[in-house]
Amino acid sequence: MISIVDDDPSVLRAVGTLVRSLGYPVVTFGSAEAFLESGAVEKSSCVISDVRMPGMSGLELQSQLLAAGIVIPLIFMAANPDPGVVQAALAAGAIAIHAKPFDHESLAASIEQALSDDAA
Repeated sequence: MISIVDDDPSVLRAVGTLVRSLGYPVVTFGSAEAFLESGAVEKSSCVISDVRMPGMSGLELQSQLLAAGIVIPLIFMAANPDPGVVQAALAAGAIAIHAKPFDHESLAASIEQALSDDAA
């Protein structure tokens, strides 16, 4: 199952549709907090998250998961990817950061990489 976390409902729909078209089951969340409280963390084989959201950011989500010893491949999306944010996310183990609007093929390739890394 792939979990998508973004505060923008239109992004959740678009990314969810794309991921479903690739044949993966999807659950969506409007916030990092909702994802963490959902029980989907343990069932997720990959998380696609916005970097900047009200409340907990995507980087804070990544940090909380790592602090809890939970290793899930993370792919980030960002409207304006700041080089420092990109570097921090990748250093903490993110698969990729895609600038919005993103190329569907690139996101699909990142998902494949995340899932193959997860299976390894």
